[in-house]
Amino acid sequence: QVQLVESGGGLVRAGSSLRLSCVASAWTISAACVGWFRQAPGEKEREFVATTSSGGVENYADSVKGRFTIIRDNAKNTVYLQMNSLKPEDTAVYYCASDSRIDCYGARNPSTYDYWGQGTQVSVSS
Repeated sequence: QVQLVESGGGLVRAGSSLRLSCVASAWTISAACVGWFRQAPGEKEREFVATTSSGGVENYADSVKGRFTIIRDNAKNTVYLQMNSLKPEDTAVYYCASDSRIDCYGARNPSTYDYWGQGTQVSVSS
């Protein structure tokens, strides 16, 4: 049974950094597309944050570009989301998702993923 487990969330002040982890079991991320999404309070939809393809191609939402970095560690079967210069508007539950699509084609759409983690809360105070 495939499992994705996120961790690393917390309550921080604006300008701080956090590193989120997404550890996969029964699933090899080296051959997978992995994405990070977030869902802010009161929002119905999960918002695209970043993806990393099996070929190492990264893609970011404009709102996080230059501040967030998605990092793939195939040896640990883990994908990280390094978040710097956090803003209050980054407050959300952060989820990782994965599937086997080639080149993360269409990966900004959360409804297209096969597997999801349970989420980790990130709260940024002003």
